[in-house]
Amino acid sequence: MVLDKLGGSLQDALKKLVGASRIDEKIVDEVVRDIQRALLQADVNVRHVMALSQKIKQRSLKEAPPGGMSPREHVIRIVYQELINILGKSANVKLAPQTIMMVGLQGSGKTTTTAKLARYFQRKGLKAAVICADTFRAGAYDQLKTLCDRMGIFFYGEKDVKDAAGITQRGLHAIEKYDVKIIDTAGRHALEKDLIKEMEDIHKIARPDHKFLVLDSAMGQLASEQARAFNASIGITGVVITKLDGTAKGGGALSAVSDTDSAIAFIGVGETPDDFERFEADRFISRLLGMGDIKSLVEKAEETLKTEDFDMEAMLSGRFTLKDMYKQMEAVNKMGPLKQVMSMIPLGKLGVKVSDDMFNVTQEKMKKYKFIMDSMTDKELDDPKHINSPRITRIARGSGTKYEEVRELLKYHKMMQKTMKGMSGGKFNMQKMMRKFGM
Repeated sequence: MVLDKLGGSLQDALKKLVGASRIDEKIVDEVVRDIQRALLQADVNVRHVMALSQKIKQRSLKEAPPGGMSPREHVIRIVYQELINILGKSANVKLAPQTIMMVGLQGSGKTTTTAKLARYFQRKGLKAAVICADTFRAGAYDQLKTLCDRMGIFFYGEKDVKDAAGITQRGLHAIEKYDVKIIDTAGRHALEKDLIKEMEDIHKIARPDHKFLVLDSAMGQLASEQARAFNASIGITGVVITKLDGTAKGGGALSAVSDTDSAIAFIGVGETPDDFERFEADRFISRLLGMGDIKSLVEKAEETLKTEDFDMEAMLSGRFTLKDMYKQMEAVNKMGPLKQVMSMIPLGKLGVKVSDDMFNVTQEKMKKYKFIMDSMTDKELDDPKHINSPRITRIARGSGTKYEEVRELLKYHKMMQKTMKGMSGGKFNMQKMMRKFGM
């Protein structure tokens, strides 16, 4: 995943600051070079990278740290702020009744993104409906209808009808009582005059509040040219970048948007309908730097969990029992992929890595872990240190599992506990620094 690789490289660069005995020009140069390398590998435009490097270096060596902030924290804060500047502003998308028109190149993931966007507003408590005005691509009608039906979202379309503008007009009448109306149009190249004319006709009929351009992150820096061309035609109000979970060029697509008058509205970070996030530059950079995104974590928990499902204090305290661990695992499983959820949690020290083993706990393993824990005493569940070899044998026999599987559970608990402690411990406390950054 590009975000994993880019985030890991940036965190490794900043890790040098944490280990440095003093902050001087030499260490700043080293950090800036590492940041340059990370951004260039992610296909960020060279011009942006060089401008960023100059600003980081100048500010780090000339600006005095604000009161109460160490030189290390000051430099990291500068890196954080300048990375946000590369991405530019975030599109202003309100949770209110509105009409949205979706445009983009064929193959950019626009139809899937249309369904994901409707699902986003549905999760937020708004009634969303979708119109299929893509009459150009064979299969667009069936694909969008299937996605909407699966999520319980109202779909309007007219199969085998080619008049996209007419479909839009009739569709808007059919869904007038819905809060959010989303129109999926045909994928087109910015230079295809007939399709551009059709897009402009739909725009006149719908008079949308937002016009979102969907860009595949694999386009990299080429996204800039397309964004400018679509913007000139109908005035793009936001860009949606898809497939950020699987390309080396994601940084190019993200930074290219800042070359236009538009802003990033949403990003697609996975294949499921819920792997779709409102883009906010500060949150995005915070996660890349390992500072987490507590605000998004809380929002996700509020959308998917009941109060009794999730204890945020326990999640962030670093001390929890086997009972707590299982409860957290069940809650996190409801919220989505563990790796995605963990990226929202601030790590206590730069360089604290979450093992891939932690992300490989499947539903089957969770069921087995539950059987194992059902065979433990309350004392053992509250403090696993009491579980020695004879107790492991007894637990395995009582749960119908193997000795090694009980040890695996204990190892997993210990690994999670160590990681959780890292979120709030250490001389370099990320949560404290987040407060200093005003996050």
